[in-house]
Amino acid sequence: MQWNSIGEFFAMGGYALYVWSSFGACAWLMVAEPFLVRQRLNDVRRDLARERLADKLDGNLDSTRNETPS
Repeated sequence: MQWNSIGEFFAMGGYALYVWSSFGACAWLMVAEPFLVRQRLNDVRRDLARERLADKLDGNLDSTRNETPS
């Protein structure tokens, strides 16, 4: 395809709405994806930290319950 002006290029032969909206959606997703991945990673790290703390507290409580008084 050849364009005679920059206006014709941006008009995309009458399909500009479809072409540029698809480019925009793709660009938005490419920008948003790293932020969404980082958020999911932080959520997993937070959940693991909570589980470790819960295991640690359960371990401390179990060790005090299993001791026999002398």
